[in-house]
Amino acid sequence: MMSSWADGPLLGFDTETTGVSPETDRVVTAALVRHDRSGIRTTTWLVDPGVEIPAGATGIHGITTAHARAHGQPAGQALAEVARRLADALRAGTPVVAFNASFDLTILEAELTRHGLPTVAALLGRAPGPILDPLVLDRALARYRPGKRRLGDLCRVYGIEPSAELHTAEVDVIATLDVLRALASRYPQVAAMPADQLHAWQVTAHRLWAEQFNGWRRSQGYAGVGARTCWPVGQVTTQDLLEVPG
Repeated sequence: MMSSWADGPLLGFDTETTGVSPETDRVVTAALVRHDRSGIRTTTWLVDPGVEIPAGATGIHGITTAHARAHGQPAGQALAEVARRLADALRAGTPVVAFNASFDLTILEAELTRHGLPTVAALLGRAPGPILDPLVLDRALARYRPGKRRLGDLCRVYGIEPSAELHTAEVDVIATLDVLRALASRYPQVAAMPADQLHAWQVTAHRLWAEQFNGWRRSQGYAGVGARTCWPVGQVTTQDLLEVPG
């Protein structure tokens, strides 16, 4: 019997940030969780983002500006470590798992560019992949299920009980990995597909969802750009990036 990517190894990735714009906001914490036959190994980073952390963001993840400045690593140092570990895993063929990957991977690539560091794509010499995203998969496989699709919502749908309150990067990563395995069990065709093919399938699935969502937004008269059609990394131009504070 052929093995599935669902048997591991997998590398989960998540960030907590100063806000919701991958172009202009900054990483505050990051977590990588490797799951393989030997168990689970977690690495976390607390980052000094070099800017004030808004109260709204602190209310979600609990990190204040003072705490990040006193105890966080310099952003460039931490981000370079995260990028290297992601690139090493992908180079070895280990899928990276992220919930709403287009946010976390895009903000990471934007931050690396802002600090003059090699992006994950540059380290690999190609686009990052394979990436597995339970949000993209659930949207495509359960298209007509009503309700929201935040990580906590999908934990309830797939019967996952998080080990602690969500919105801590390492807790979110473990919950994401659990949701992905439960999703693969519910939809055997997902587990049967090679990771590279599943990555390509998600690229198309996300684009179709984003186009339909943006069409609905236009029909309702909403302004703004709507959802990005690119997945798992959105395009960020240099004018999108703010200068690193001196």
